Amino acid sequence: MAIVKLSAGERRRLSAFFTCLVLASLAWLFTTLSKPYDYHVKRVLTYKNSPQKRAFHSLQSDTVEVTVKGTGWQMLFSKMNDENTPIAADLRSLDNGNFVVLSSQLKQINDKDANHEIIAINPDTLYFDFSYRMVKRVPVHLVAALKYQQQFAQSNNPIVKPAYVTLTGPANRISKITQWDTDSLIAEDVNETIRTKLNMQAVSEGNMSMYPKAVDVVVPVDEFTEKTLQIPVKIINNFDYYNVKIFPQKVKVTFVTSLKKYAEINEDFFEAESDLNLWRLQGYTILPVKLIRYPPFCKIVRIDPPNIDFIIRK
Repeated sequence: MAIVKLSAGERRRLSAFFTCLVLASLAWLFTTLSKPYDYHVKRVLTYKNSPQKRAFHSLQSDTVEVTVKGTGWQMLFSKMNDENTPIAADLRSLDNGNFVVLSSQLKQINDKDANHEIIAINPDTLYFDFSYRMVKRVPVHLVAALKYQQQFAQSNNPIVKPAYVTLTGPANRISKITQWDTDSLIAEDVNETIRTKLNMQAVSEGNMSMYPKAVDVVVPVDEFTEKTLQIPVKIINNFDYYNVKIFPQKVKVTFVTSLKKYAEINEDFFEAESDLNLWRLQGYTILPVKLIRYPPFCKIVRIDPPNIDFIIRK
């Protein structure tokens, strides 16, 4: 392939030509991008001045197509900027109707963003479905998946503050809600009390709201150990007032409890009984022992003996 050799003067002229070409192209590009254009972008709708006595539900997507009048430069960068700018639709007219016309709000929408002039929105009319609005307090339900180290466990009921959240929305939806879940509290190898802040699960419906959005949670955790107490057994359903002798009169109850509670727990915290109806109606020759009362922070390991002998003297 032949190599063209240029003189110094020819190289200068060729360099000047390409320089002029580049400058002309840049000037053309600058002039072109400085001209006004109409272009389309997607924007997310937000709502303001919502009706206070009516619960609403939008019947269309929360994303609209917006026609914007701007320069070529603005069109060039619209994908990076415009889609992040929401449009605030004023819902004041829903107090007496079921639709909102966005074209009637263009002036106040454009006043919020002086850099872009919106000339049309598609769809222009937003339609809404309505129901009676209801306010209801429901208890917070703690969702937890905790794994404890050996000999450690939850020592008392979790504390959630506040214990209730307030829901506002359509009555037909709110009336069916009996509790509201927190986000999941997940932890492993737990060996101390957990104190944390948990978000509530978000409201998925656009016509519902919830307050507060987060709660403080305390899960008491302590080291546990075994303890055994002698608990007297009480006979119930002795309708004929028989003279009933039982053997033994007390049973050994072995349970697991926290070290903090160990010293204060005594037999007064427990109540054991046997049902004489099991003999009278079903012919039992021994009576099983049932523990009907014990502290919620104790876990029963065994009752010894689980059954008692009895003698009835009429």
